[in-house]
Amino acid sequence: MKPQHGISYRAENAHDLSYRTAWIEGIPGYGVGKYLVYRFPPENPHITNVIVINRYTKSDKGWRENSRVKKLKMYVNGQPYAILNLKDSKQEQIFSVKPIGHGNRTDHKELSKMSDRVLKFELAEVYPGEKYDDTAISEIYFDGIDHY
Repeated sequence: MKPQHGISYRAENAHDLSYRTAWIEGIPGYGVGKYLVYRFPPENPHITNVIVINRYTKSDKGWRENSRVKKLKMYVNGQPYAILNLKDSKQEQIFSVKPIGHGNRTDHKELSKMSDRVLKFELAEVYPGEKYDDTAISEIYFDGIDHY
């Protein structure tokens, strides 16, 4: 979505570690089919949790008025991986996933030959907002095993 009143809704907002910003898909309708992409280098720790802040967080009014995600399709390297079913809640939602990452992270020579892991999160279904069709995600971030 284009900036409005000096506020940006770009994709980077969904991974800036701030609950006061949001990505809004910015197309007519609810944005079903729009997506966010995250790239992880081979030496990155294994991902075992996906954490979603499913809202426009600046105010309770903003949360109610904007649409929220009901289902996210998750892809790893272009392959379907999971469907994340989100509650219509302001709370962070944690989804456990099978570890995502390269097996042997200590062999740096081998790691340098490997490609990035690409995670894609596609809007599949939404909870309609009271006023706007725009669908907002404040954050998607990750936790896992190994050292972060």
